[in-house]
Amino acid sequence: VQLVESGGGLVQPGGSLRLSCAASGFNFKDYDMSWVRRGKWPNWVASISRDGSRTTYIDAVKGRFTITRNNADDTLYLQMNNVKYEDTTEYYCARGWGVGAITGPNAQGTQVTVSS
Repeated sequence: VQLVESGGGLVQPGGSLRLSCAASGFNFKDYDMSWVRRGKWPNWVASISRDGSRTTYIDAVKGRFTITRNNADDTLYLQMNNVKYEDTTEYYCARGWGVGAITGPNAQGTQVTVSS
């Protein structure tokens, strides 16, 4: 199982970023997928069902973040709009739904820093 995150960076408050996660080593389309974050509670941020028809978010990001996936190329995305200072942390993609989602064995994450 390999999950490789990218797309993080430095962004001003109110700005946007798009995180990506390239998945390999398992049948991506057979798994619900999530984005999780380091050092905050809840650490789970958003989840998407195997076929992309259902999504769920923590209240702190509802209306600002959008999770999507492309099962044709095994990629998970997190569109982050109207970012806030408190969104600053490292983000990881994970297999599974909600708080039960598990990151890859060699998770690197991608750092998002919101700063003016």
